[in-house]
Amino acid sequence: MTQQMPLWSPSPERRNASRMQAFLESVERLHNCTLNNYQELHHWSVAHPDAFWKHIWKFCDIVGENPGTTVLQRGERFQDSHWFPEARLNFAENLLKRRDNDLAIIAVDEIGSRTELNWHQLYERAGHFAAALKRHGIAPGDRIAGYMPNRIEAVIAALGASWIGAVWSSCSPDFGVSAVLDRFGQIQPRILVAADHYHYNGKLIDLAPRVSEIANQLQVECLVCVAQTSVPTTVPSVTLEDWLDDTDGIPEFVRLPFEHPLYILYSSGTTGVPKCIVHGAGGTLLQHAKELQLHSDIGAKDRLFYFTTCGWMMWNWLVSGLQAGASIVLYDGNPAWPDTARLFDLIDAEQISHFGTSAKFIQAVEKSGLKPMQKHSLKTLQVLFSTGSPLLHESYDYIYRDVKADLLVASISGGTDIVSCFALGNPLLPVFRGELQCLGLAMDVAVYSDAGISVDNQKGELVCRTPFPSMPIGFWNDPDGSKYQRAYFSRFENVWAHGDYAETRPHEDHTGLIIHGRSDAVLNPGGVRIGTAEIYRQVEALTEIRESIVVGQDWQGDVRVVLFVVLQPEYQMSEQLQARIRRAIRDGASPRHVPAKILQVEAIPRTVSGKIVELAVREVIHGRPVTNQGALANPEALQYFRDRPELNQ
Repeated sequence: MTQQMPLWSPSPERRNASRMQAFLESVERLHNCTLNNYQELHHWSVAHPDAFWKHIWKFCDIVGENPGTTVLQRGERFQDSHWFPEARLNFAENLLKRRDNDLAIIAVDEIGSRTELNWHQLYERAGHFAAALKRHGIAPGDRIAGYMPNRIEAVIAALGASWIGAVWSSCSPDFGVSAVLDRFGQIQPRILVAADHYHYNGKLIDLAPRVSEIANQLQVECLVCVAQTSVPTTVPSVTLEDWLDDTDGIPEFVRLPFEHPLYILYSSGTTGVPKCIVHGAGGTLLQHAKELQLHSDIGAKDRLFYFTTCGWMMWNWLVSGLQAGASIVLYDGNPAWPDTARLFDLIDAEQISHFGTSAKFIQAVEKSGLKPMQKHSLKTLQVLFSTGSPLLHESYDYIYRDVKADLLVASISGGTDIVSCFALGNPLLPVFRGELQCLGLAMDVAVYSDAGISVDNQKGELVCRTPFPSMPIGFWNDPDGSKYQRAYFSRFENVWAHGDYAETRPHEDHTGLIIHGRSDAVLNPGGVRIGTAEIYRQVEALTEIRESIVVGQDWQGDVRVVLFVVLQPEYQMSEQLQARIRRAIRDGASPRHVPAKILQVEAIPRTVSGKIVELAVREVIHGRPVTNQGALANPEALQYFRDRPELNQ
């Protein structure tokens, strides 16, 4: 058991008032058992998945017909299992249970524009969108695509699609035309919903030419445009307002089988055409209800914010906050424009209780010198979520020192593949430096050695040993399931291997988790496996370094570690700085982690969702082509890594 002291612990009052505690006590009453802590609740949930998920249905107020007597219908293979085969429900109906005049959505953009909808208005507008789809002949299973900024209209369209059983899929406007076509071209949407502009970095970005090309190449039946000006296309088009006005009233919600498709999400696509990952309505709904209501302790009085775009799964997670009865806050634009205080201003202005962002944003705020505790109230803020990459140990220190001392910091990890989390926060538990608080309820998560043996306090592969409701119902255009099988089950037989290099940390009342990086980016010099996050943690704590990326280079029959760094503007690379970097890595990690080469670059390539792409950089330094540069937000950055003479020495 770890001996370190927690950075934060919930007060007895906060624990006792939490939904997680209420859930634990309800399990004890209903199932006549004693659960002394979260670890025992987690063990019970894994051992009794049928009882657990049936109880989640009731406790989280899921609306639907006949959950039935069979909850989990196990198949011979992990992915052949099916959930709630007798049930019928509608995703939008569950997110629109409230019909009152309290605020449901607040949307703000970087130039200060603010719009809002109450629950009744949201119900009506989503219902009119659904009616327009029906009038157009859209049927359950048809695809509706969105090329949208993070605005209210995107939520309306997604809810309107799921209202009648259509499948929603979205990309954000920072995706270029080829990246959008790589995704939407595979799923053949009948309707495209698109905006003609958005703002970023204080500039208005005209989307009309891109929207026109995308609509024309997809040959959609109709372009529904959120537009200030007309967008010329060769396909029929209509403004969103006209689309919503020309309806015959609000239709009934269409209740469909539990595993009816809801969303299509996409893999990053940096090593080939993106995989189209299909998620079911019921599994997404139950998993999000569990994560938001229990693990995040979100209810009707809360305001949930996550900085995201419509091209990242955290947008889908954020929208599900409506199921908990919470108000959701949308933000469109650069989170650091005009400065890094922007989102902290938003917390105070909109009284946000649950605030989510990326680990990289927290690092950027710290390096900017901002200390929100000094200039912001943050009195409503209860939980700070972080995801996208591992939250550095030093970032935990910064948050508790300079943001807010009484705060649950929930580093969460899962992904597009499961549209949810394997590990996340918990209002019952303390926060330890560098650790994700706990394994998710009913998620049979472990870390496996190369031999396929579960290990604690050792690095290995993050796995899930038993089926869970939010696993994909399949990949698009994968009729025999072979792509699905290769993606998750080729590493260990009948065990989901997620592709994260991780380590479990047992405590007395729970198990924490540390993510050391992606498995496919793990370095292997001299046969010693090294997670990239271990190096980033040391390097990016240095004042001179803005960001970094580390890869393995094949060299003289082995692999050597190569580190690329972007420096802060006022610094230059020198032998002294290189020595400081190597010393920090040697002292903070190990001599095995110390890079053979440290090279300065002007920028680091990222996906459109903001994640650095170690695999693409590895391909470039070996002179191999990066096959799908359309998946990158800044493919021009690859030039800084190509043909570097230092890598031939």
